[in-house]
Amino acid sequence: MREVGIDIADYVPQKWSMEMLHEVDVVVTMGCGDTCPYIPGKRYVDWPLDDPAGRGVDAVRPIRDQIKALVETLLTELGVR
Repeated sequence: MREVGIDIADYVPQKWSMEMLHEVDVVVTMGCGDTCPYIPGKRYVDWPLDDPAGRGVDAVRPIRDQIKALVETLLTELGVR
């Protein structure tokens, strides 16, 4: 991520709480299937991405770039961009 100007070195992934999910308009999942929480009335978008865990940087770059493209498309759809 640093290659594209984003420093995430001090961030640790965390699970969404149900309180957090009630505050959002769109819930983006990344291939979690039935284990994802479901709240009626929310828009759900699933992005089935390869898991980058344990992969080298050359394998992770395309996943990162795919996520960027998906986020940009979603922002356009939502009228944010």
